[in-house]
Amino acid sequence: MPKSYWLNLFSFKTWTEFREAGSRVTGFRESRWNTVQRIKPGDLMLCYLTGVSRWIGLLEVTGPAFEDREPIWEDDPFPVRLPVRPLVELVPETAVPILEMKEELSIFQNLTNPHAWTGHLRGSPTKWKTSDGEAVEAVLANAVRNPVERAFDSSKLSRRPPVLRGRDDDALTVPEEDEVDSVARANGLEPSARPEATTHTEIQWLLVKLGHDMGLNVWVARNDRNRDYNGRRFTELSRLLDSLPVQFDPATTRTIELIDVLWLEGNSIRAAFEIESTTSIYSGLLRMADLISMQPNLAIPLFIVAPDERRNKVKLEINRPTFSKLKPPLIDVCRYISFDQLRQNVDKAGSLTKHLKAEFLDDFAEVCTMDDA
Repeated sequence: MPKSYWLNLFSFKTWTEFREAGSRVTGFRESRWNTVQRIKPGDLMLCYLTGVSRWIGLLEVTGPAFEDREPIWEDDPFPVRLPVRPLVELVPETAVPILEMKEELSIFQNLTNPHAWTGHLRGSPTKWKTSDGEAVEAVLANAVRNPVERAFDSSKLSRRPPVLRGRDDDALTVPEEDEVDSVARANGLEPSARPEATTHTEIQWLLVKLGHDMGLNVWVARNDRNRDYNGRRFTELSRLLDSLPVQFDPATTRTIELIDVLWLEGNSIRAAFEIESTTSIYSGLLRMADLISMQPNLAIPLFIVAPDERRNKVKLEINRPTFSKLKPPLIDVCRYISFDQLRQNVDKAGSLTKHLKAEFLDDFAEVCTMDDA
């Protein structure tokens, strides 16, 4: 049976503790049990050192997953465990910077924004493409045969990866700005650009134009109606509504009027979208929560559309206890769509857009439980 490759994230501290314990067991949080059970003996774990963004090891899985709380790591028990055999163990100085693999790894190809590649390094274990896994395996083997010491900022080794506190506690790696800039230049993008207002308008236009081309009526937040994107004014679209259907009380209407984009069919709202590129994610969710509170029987699919690097932040906010007490809970009715996924799927639809239904979003919108973050 062919082997699979899985991402295994380590901080410098957890990598040190792993090695001090004999390098025979790697662990994950309890919420990862279902995923870890998919990892089979013979699969390979690609060990990535957060903080300095380097490949530092390669482990072969030697047995099935098990649960154990015997102390190995100080800050977290990581009770979901796998027995492993180390094939490569490096130190930070000889570990391989991921940015040296921009030509080999698919995660760096055809980026639409300089942060997009980081989405593949959010949490572990995550299954990787075989071609990418083989490329990492090859550079790690070469690093053993021909070690090269590379300087780095040692203060980054003490940085602990952020930990989300929702239904899942998975760590999230965040790239340094110089890393993002380097990848941006390699892909012809503007380094360190902060085109948030333009990006928000772009995504808003994509959603409005998509709904319009699907034959739905569309609504844009009242204060955004006069915007334009690439020379096209929102008001040029024939299906852009001037007013919302008169079916809600004034308070509900005021809330709905401020939601970034709505798709409507007749008097029914088919989908509601909040775009969060710069503003607090919490503000958009509050509008969604207000809508649920005021109209609990209104079954509207809700979507938060945000950059890939804010994915975990979105999910964390939706999992707030405040929103879990709604009826229905916000997590049951609100899903996440990344900017990149929206762009890719709109582009893929092409001339077939007019044949799509609102359920088209189900193919790429993500549920907001933290289990598979």
